[in-house]
Amino acid sequence: MESRSVFLADAAATAALGRRLAQRWLGLPAGERPILLLEGDLGAGKTCLVQGLAAALGISEPVTSPTFALAQHYGGGSGALVHLDLYRLELPAAADELFAQEEEEALALGALLAVEWPGRLSFVPEGAWHLELTLADPADPEAGRVAQLGGLGPPPA
Repeated sequence: MESRSVFLADAAATAALGRRLAQRWLGLPAGERPILLLEGDLGAGKTCLVQGLAAALGISEPVTSPTFALAQHYGGGSGALVHLDLYRLELPAAADELFAQEEEEALALGALLAVEWPGRLSFVPEGAWHLELTLADPADPEAGRVAQLGGLGPPPA
């Protein structure tokens, strides 16, 4: 399992990483497409990254954080996206239940499932891609982000 860090200078670079991840996800056989787990503090760029995922999937509607709705579903020309945010679910049983429902829906739609705040779950989904976003300089939010990527397997040939 490969793990690497990527510096993201700004929101455009964060969205571009999302587009690359979605393209890689689309290149996998349907039965082997993993879930994407997104970690990072509030304002770290998770939703910006999901906007990049959506763009690569041909989704034209605005993508916003599902913090209050908990889940958003989007359809596009190249694929579908289920964006799940577990931030407000403090009980692991509640997070697990919502995750199970949205995972089933994502599988039925053939959708990429992106999960923010996966640490609320009582387990780590098997075979998931893991991405953690942190501020490059905690004292300066404009100094960019660092993305730590794991679970992606070897780079494509």
